[in-house]
Amino acid sequence: MNFTFPSSLISLDLVFYLVGALSLSVAVLGVLDRSNRQRWTTALFWGLLSVPFLLGDAMIALCGKPWTYRILGMSVIALALIAGLNGLGRSSTESSSLTQKRLSAERLGNRLFLPALMIPLITVGLSLLGKYLYVFGLPLLDPKNISLASLAVACVTSLIYGLKMTDCSPYSALQESRRLIDTIGWALILPLMLAMLGGVFVSAQTGQAIQVLVTQWINPESRLVLIVVYGLGMAGLTMIMGNAFAAFPIMAAGIAFPFLIQQHHASPAPLMAFGMLSGYCGTLMTPMAANYNIVPAALLELSDKYGVIRAQIPTALAVLFLNILMMYFLV
Repeated sequence: MNFTFPSSLISLDLVFYLVGALSLSVAVLGVLDRSNRQRWTTALFWGLLSVPFLLGDAMIALCGKPWTYRILGMSVIALALIAGLNGLGRSSTESSSLTQKRLSAERLGNRLFLPALMIPLITVGLSLLGKYLYVFGLPLLDPKNISLASLAVACVTSLIYGLKMTDCSPYSALQESRRLIDTIGWALILPLMLAMLGGVFVSAQTGQAIQVLVTQWINPESRLVLIVVYGLGMAGLTMIMGNAFAAFPIMAAGIAFPFLIQQHHASPAPLMAFGMLSGYCGTLMTPMAANYNIVPAALLELSDKYGVIRAQIPTALAVLFLNILMMYFLV
């Protein structure tokens, strides 16, 4: 294995190792928790997730890319089977009593929000200034992934400050992380999986396929019909994929660029902006957007896990309708 000199002190590989270490720690702590009746399958789930983060490069060096991709593909299938068969359990023990939590909250007051607020502030600050930070001639942050590296630094800094503020140990932080991850469950990794699905759709030239279907089934001269299909398509595809960013290149390549921009001379910037907003309307109406709709319901322990979606549907439909009107009359 050839040694490559690092191009920055905080590289993307280091961020991956941190994510993998956290996932592996959750797996180990899960095995030790006898109150979770599904502790072995739960630990297997988070252990499998840690493999590509911790051993991805080593597997490529030892087995080559084809076999590594096959192994990781089978791991993804195993993750889906564990989640689909309800193999993820939760601990039945609380890390601290309700009285202890209330006393701690009263003692700390509004300072409890500082660690959470530090994350976006430090991330934005380092994203803007990180390219000017050097240590011993090396960039502090990975120049190619400066935002992600900044987020990692912000999370670690916030964690250290939170531990100091609450007088807790790093082990307590790991236990609370495991408790939170157990509460969220499989939905925690859904955005990652959906981003991969978007990449698959783009590689499969789904946008070009949509362009062919539009040519065959819709009159390309009808501007209104094209705009309606574009808006509804962005919302519908986002509902399927759970991510407007994944749906955007497909609908842009299939309808927006060849028909609305090239043929009908629509203004590109507002057209794409309204298209993304139409996709966000789909985000409000789908459980696939787990980080927006399912995770909050789990964290708040709502009796109806789809209650957030039901509350958002009227607003989403109204905004989608107005988007289509504005695209027709303004763009």
